Amino acid sequence: MSAKIATAPISWGISEVPGWGIQLTPERVLSEMAELGFTATEIGAAGFLPEAPADKATALREHGLAAIGSFVPVVMHKADVDPLPRLERELEDYAAAGGDVLVVCAVTGLRGYDVTREPLTDAEWATLFGNLDRITEVAATQGVRAALHPHVGTVIETADDVTRVLEGSTIPFCFDTGHLMIGGTDPVAFAAAYADRIAHTHLKDVSLEWVRKVKNGEISYYDACIEGLYTPVGQGDVDVRAIVTSLVESGYDGWIVLEQDKIVQDEPAPGEGPITDARASVMFLRDVLAELAGS
Repeated sequence: MSAKIATAPISWGISEVPGWGIQLTPERVLSEMAELGFTATEIGAAGFLPEAPADKATALREHGLAAIGSFVPVVMHKADVDPLPRLERELEDYAAAGGDVLVVCAVTGLRGYDVTREPLTDAEWATLFGNLDRITEVAATQGVRAALHPHVGTVIETADDVTRVLEGSTIPFCFDTGHLMIGGTDPVAFAAAYADRIAHTHLKDVSLEWVRKVKNGEISYYDACIEGLYTPVGQGDVDVRAIVTSLVESGYDGWIVLEQDKIVQDEPAPGEGPITDARASVMFLRDVLAELAGS
């Protein structure tokens, strides 16, 4: 039994959202990834790595890392907005920097993820589905698989949204266990029922206590991320062991990307900060996989 384990810069607080805490340097982030034994990572938000694709590849290679793809938030439900130019620029990176999965997120067009979203009209759903088909086709021409990422504060967030995509589109999913759970989808049930629709996995864990506070309007999503909404994998309320078992038994051969949506408020001392949670997550996953291999 083998599993392709990777990480992502968001676990070190690197985000596409302006004002999302302190953005640590690539040197620190990539060095700490390598220290934990990772050999692959998502590329991260625009501006994190050098702009030129070849320079991205060099920065990763210097730390023994390979690129597996990227997370790109784009507006897909508006008839007067074409998401393809932004995604085509991203795909240009893949030829040099690497990557075989394009993770797309259907954002509202408003800043950040603490937004009040309006339900999509039937026309907007039709536009979104049409764009998902176009994105899938364009990515495939470059040997890349597109995957849709349900996400808090986007137009694909709730269990109803996810069901509508399952029924109205053929695009595979980026199976983000944390965001699905926050949105009301049971990630254990999703893994069991829709293994054939999972192209990529973001393995996250969350605290239901903080989920309830966000849902009740007691705290913003941003502040909940600071307070402990996302925990190291294995320390929250997601049944990670059941999910990993289900993925392995289904024959899943995609990436398992360990993620924790971190917000770094102060420059951490060497050896402290995000690396401590990232270490706990990867140790837990390795233990689960070892147990499965021995069973």
